[in-house]
Amino acid sequence: MAGDYPEFFLRLPNGGPRARGQQTDEMGTNGSRKFVVGAGQPVRRDAVPSFAKRVSSAHRLREQLIGDGLIRPSRTWPGWLETTGEITFNSSSEAAGVLSGRSSNGWVDWKTEDDRPLGDFMPGASWGPNRAWLVRGSNVTGLDLVQRLWLPEGRVTLAASRLRQGVDQSLSKEQLRTLVEEGYGSTASYGQKQQQVEELHAFLSRMKAGDTVCTISDGQLYVGEVTGEVEQTASTDGRSNLRRPVTWQDAGYVYDDLSEELKQKLSIQHDVVELTSVQAVIDGLGLTDEELADEAEAIERDPSTELPAITVRRDLELPEPTDALAEELHVHDVAWLREVRDLLWDERQLVLYGPPGTGKTYLALKLAKFLGGGPEQVKLVQFHPSYAYEDFVEGIRPKEDPETHEVAFRMTAGPLRDLADHASKEGNRHIPHFLIIDEINRANLAKVFGELYFLLEYRDMSVQLPYSGDDFALPPNLFVIGTMNTADRSIALVDAAMRRRFAFVELSPRTEPTSGLLRRWLTGQARGAEPADLLDALNSRIDEPDFRIGPSYLMKKGVYRDGGLERTWRTKILPLLEEHHYGDGVDIEKRYGLAALRQSLPESPA
Repeated sequence: MAGDYPEFFLRLPNGGPRARGQQTDEMGTNGSRKFVVGAGQPVRRDAVPSFAKRVSSAHRLREQLIGDGLIRPSRTWPGWLETTGEITFNSSSEAAGVLSGRSSNGWVDWKTEDDRPLGDFMPGASWGPNRAWLVRGSNVTGLDLVQRLWLPEGRVTLAASRLRQGVDQSLSKEQLRTLVEEGYGSTASYGQKQQQVEELHAFLSRMKAGDTVCTISDGQLYVGEVTGEVEQTASTDGRSNLRRPVTWQDAGYVYDDLSEELKQKLSIQHDVVELTSVQAVIDGLGLTDEELADEAEAIERDPSTELPAITVRRDLELPEPTDALAEELHVHDVAWLREVRDLLWDERQLVLYGPPGTGKTYLALKLAKFLGGGPEQVKLVQFHPSYAYEDFVEGIRPKEDPETHEVAFRMTAGPLRDLADHASKEGNRHIPHFLIIDEINRANLAKVFGELYFLLEYRDMSVQLPYSGDDFALPPNLFVIGTMNTADRSIALVDAAMRRRFAFVELSPRTEPTSGLLRRWLTGQARGAEPADLLDALNSRIDEPDFRIGPSYLMKKGVYRDGGLERTWRTKILPLLEEHHYGDGVDIEKRYGLAALRQSLPESPA
């Protein structure tokens, strides 16, 4: 029977005519409200190819109605079909899908004459755009409700076995908190009750018809659309007391084949999880770009914008280093830069290590800006002995209120979380972002990284952060480059966990690209080769590779002013070697001084 609803209209795609329909209060088989379309209403002639995949039940119904003659070619609208009699659909989304020949959200697409959507007139409907949700049902006190109840009967449920009767969608969190304390007070811990309130509020008040709902069972991800409001029932086994009607897609998607960013969200260990940030990924599951483009043409939308489900498919790429980059960095061979790029692509974490002055930080910054497309995608932090997890990820830090100027302790995100949040925004996920950690070995790495050690290796998983309690994952497009000065601390002291998660690339004066870097730079500057000859002679007298001197000390303008080379040697290089040989009784000037090294050089030909 029809309720107290106005008449609703559906604009068919590509400038087509409008169909009229009526919402009813009669419930369908799974709890959706039935929707009636009268005779003589226009129907799109062809369904988009994805319709059968997305909503196979509605597609089968459409084919059946055409076969039975209830939908036939129209005389009123040439090139369109029309209904020949009154048709009662199980939901407004089913009605809109059959008439428009595509997957459709009836609560949004059916509108009044003054352009108000159907959802505005439904009881308990919440405001705002549609969302996506994960609801777990494969292990509800030992039973797989997905296979036993949800898929066969078109439902999604929450147990809520101790919640008293009478709850509805209008309850606030505070009211739910009282009900949970009343029902679960002695049977659940404080943390369990807090989580119960969050999940109940999401299921009752935030979830609404038209939302996407997902669940996992038998290694498959199943996707559906919520088609009605929540219902509380007295479930005999206490496993499904709160229910919502859902139209499930026929086939599931193999979990192992899902994208990394979707797996991150699905790994969050709660019974109800919001997936709106990856809704575009879910919308494109099982469909080709061509099928998604066909869908886009069947929707009244701005033709200049790209469909989100296609946008998120843009491949994450690290550009190939060029000869121009190798020349700018004075690297001996572009193949070496390509190898570094490949290591970053494979591991996503890399450490450049070597003695001081080998250009580690400079190279890291230049590479990151080139591979990331610009400085906006690069953030640099420098570790030191007092650097902590709270500085790097998040922690409670004193902050001044800009208005009252009072200082209070507040949750503060660190540089890693800031960059991760920026990298994971929609529209940014195909753009590489780089975190450069200078002097990475000067901090207590186990203390600073905490649970990030796990996330660095398992990028498709998420963990709960200890301070904010947020579920956090490292986005696939976040790369980490560390620099390590081996004169401060030997690479041999780096623990196995760090070694397993990072690739290590040596920058040493004994090997390329560092060994010939100064000579190539001098050639580019049209300067003589004596500084490179002196540096080679110096390093040949230093036995320990970690204490050899890098070329960057001699790649500054001040070195080439009058007396600059001698001044740099006396104030920069010799003090390093004095510290290295402290207590050894070595005459530093006699062994490493400019005069001694110049005498060792072969005479230049006349």
